[in-house]
Amino acid sequence: MLDTTDTPLKALLRRRKPGYSLEAPFYTSPEIFDADMEVIFGRHWIFVGVDPDIPEPGDAMSLDIGKNAIIVVRDDDNEVRAFHNVCRHRGARLVLDYKTTVGNLVCRYHSWTYGLDGKLLFAEHMGEGFNAACHGLKPVHVRSLEGLIFVCLSDDPPADFDVMAAKMAPYLAPHDLKNAKVAFEKDIIEPGNWKLTMENNRECYHCAGNHPELTVPLFAYGFGFAPEELDEHERAEAESYDKLLKASHREWESCGFPSEMIEHLDDMVTGFRTERLPLAGDGESHTSDTRAACRKLLGRINDPKHGALHFWTQPNSWHHFMSDHAVVFSVLPLDAERSLLRTKWLVHKDAVEGVDYDVENLVAVWDATNDQDSTLVGYCQEGARSPAYEPGPYSPHTEMLVDKFCNWYVGRMAEHLGR
Repeated sequence: MLDTTDTPLKALLRRRKPGYSLEAPFYTSPEIFDADMEVIFGRHWIFVGVDPDIPEPGDAMSLDIGKNAIIVVRDDDNEVRAFHNVCRHRGARLVLDYKTTVGNLVCRYHSWTYGLDGKLLFAEHMGEGFNAACHGLKPVHVRSLEGLIFVCLSDDPPADFDVMAAKMAPYLAPHDLKNAKVAFEKDIIEPGNWKLTMENNRECYHCAGNHPELTVPLFAYGFGFAPEELDEHERAEAESYDKLLKASHREWESCGFPSEMIEHLDDMVTGFRTERLPLAGDGESHTSDTRAACRKLLGRINDPKHGALHFWTQPNSWHHFMSDHAVVFSVLPLDAERSLLRTKWLVHKDAVEGVDYDVENLVAVWDATNDQDSTLVGYCQEGARSPAYEPGPYSPHTEMLVDKFCNWYVGRMAEHLGR
């Protein structure tokens, strides 16, 4: 448990200056990393995968959140369940593969056998007084939000997940992720603290100079700009984009696709943000030519030009839902200076590779962007180690959402530590 007395971490939290990046120990200290894992990743809803990761009863997926090994499984009633991946006999891991299909969960050490509901079904040679009912798998709270799977390791998970779910379900439902499939997924190890990965995602100030692929389908004025720096031509372009955004929202919402921005990044425990945005060029998808990457559209969508729905959650995810495919991202901390970025590309479950979509085209934009961002995060991590590092000011026009991420993080840490 965390020490409730005054600590260096509490002092750092107290003196955090709004509108500025965090002090170096937040990115480099193993002690603060341990606190992050206990407070942030141990007590909040963490995005870990999608329903298509475990589409059928008996399908299971394993993952680690810090020291916690987790199993996510679909049971015989088609419900998603989660358990600690720890046998109740002598602690061996039950599921060793990332993804697998099982009839029951069987420990390879001594064959203790659990049902998909976590109940202990078989334990040989345990004597007459042994009570199997007391030795089921330890459950983990799990929720599926229209196909996005979140877990919470706390015994008392934040109740405002229900608020987010109620607001987000109408936005996500048209894309029908439960009837999609994972066409491709990729893990990369980013050489930086998990907060640097998240901060990098929360702004596009860096995009123009670093993401030639990503900026093809994006409008330059969609992620913030300084109005006082625009010339007459640029002001006209910004005004045109604003008109396009408003017109697109009206059109999409008239077709049953909620689009208006909802933002609760730093005023809810389960912080989130969403908005549907128009795409540049042919305006269909996050591809190098901005055309749909998959012929078979998702869910009940019948027009490839319904823009891109963005959905961010605190502390560890961001997602993009287009008419033809979706890309989901999760960040799982490994240590104070390394993070796992897991990306999955989803298409309609009936889409056929090589006929309806080409994997290379499907993944090209975000595969390149992830590699570029990983390099940038590494630069920031190297800088945070330097004695010359000090918190720098965020741009009020293009980095306001980074500031909100830091506000949320500091607020959550401070509340649990009793600042």
